Amino acid sequence: MNGREVFRHAVTRFPESIAEALEANSLKAEDVKLIIPHQANLRITMEVARRLNVPLETVYSNIDRYGNTTAASIPICLAEAVNENLIQPGDHIVLVAFGSGFTWASAMIKW
Repeated sequence: MNGREVFRHAVTRFPESIAEALEANSLKAEDVKLIIPHQANLRITMEVARRLNVPLETVYSNIDRYGNTTAASIPICLAEAVNENLIQPGDHIVLVAFGSGFTWASAMIKW
């Protein structure tokens, strides 16, 4: 599979997985304080925000500082978001990943 196909698949699966988490928790995108995706590619992050119709700042990104840190990207982002006071008690946070073997998943957290 070439890069373009991977991109298309990622920007489809990320929003689908987030939508499933929202539905399972009876929430809407506007109820989410922060979406923390796997940091694969800034273009993917931007497209996910567009497809979910949320402001880009709702989708946390640090890829400009570290690049793709693979499995560590979500924990690093979460730690940074906490240190930056972007998450407060009671906030809804979505963690979402798309990875090797074309697997994907999300988790909804009430902080």
